[in-house]
Amino acid sequence: MSNANQNKANQNLSQPQESRERIDAGDASTNSFPGGFQAIATAYGDYTKKSFEDTRSFVEKLSGVKSVDKAIEIQTDFAKSAFETFMAESQKIGALYRDLAAESCKPFGGFLAKMTPTNR
Repeated sequence: MSNANQNKANQNLSQPQESRERIDAGDASTNSFPGGFQAIATAYGDYTKKSFEDTRSFVEKLSGVKSVDKAIEIQTDFAKSAFETFMAESQKIGALYRDLAAESCKPFGGFLAKMTPTNR
């Protein structure tokens, strides 16, 4: 058998193994989704609950105010607090999405390294 034919035969034999590696990588990627999505859903739920409680507290405080100056002060404090909470929770949820994406792509790292041509 010539060298070219032998290389082609070896390549054909390695294709099922590469296909299996691709399937395994895809399978590992989908296995990381449920936990990541659960963490994201929990974070959204916690933020929603906190936001609702803060808004309820704000309305209670505002309903007992007798002067306009005090109402403006309470509203300003609420706006600052709501913004700070929103920014903190947005960063937390963004980090969860980043972690989910990183975990989802991790199984494909070895596969991509094999596919990337090297300058030799």
